[in-house]
Amino acid sequence: MGRTKEFDEEAVLQKAMELFWEQGYEKTSMSDLVEHMGIHRKSLYDTFGDKHSLYLKTIDHYRENTSERLTCVLSDTKTASEGVKAIFDIMIHGSKECPWGCFIVNAATELALRDQEVEEKTDAVFKQTEGLIKELVLKGQKSGEFTCDLSADALADILHGTLLGVRVYTRTSANKEKLNDLADNFIQLLKCKN
Repeated sequence: MGRTKEFDEEAVLQKAMELFWEQGYEKTSMSDLVEHMGIHRKSLYDTFGDKHSLYLKTIDHYRENTSERLTCVLSDTKTASEGVKAIFDIMIHGSKECPWGCFIVNAATELALRDQEVEEKTDAVFKQTEGLIKELVLKGQKSGEFTCDLSADALADILHGTLLGVRVYTRTSANKEKLNDLADNFIQLLKCKN
């Protein structure tokens, strides 16, 4: 009979994700992970595999958590504009769970061009986000709140690209007030001109 795990897999996976998020994949050593996750090296390998396998699992972990959080936030908004503003607020101000910009943007810019598995996973997250944004844009177009001068696909692509830029800005010393103004101005561009 095997030994029972003495740790919560979800909790230590979260810790690994946070460390990769803060330091990047290349700068994070297995020793760093063992120390930060608070588990033995053997337990890390037995449960998650090597560093690369662990990294891929942290991308999946991020995807699941972010999707749930965005869905929850959007379900609390009444209008499409409020939904877009809520997404901008998450990207600009983060939360205690994600204070360093975007984990997926970091993964994509650090590894996607030279690691096919990371590219596939980050691309899947981007497509999922684009789908969510497109639904929000369609909601705004159907209610007459957002312009129909461009297709929902085009507006969703533009909005997603803007959000990616905001995610990069949040890794710098960019002024939050400037980013809030950008969000407000973008929402004004989306709105129908009567």
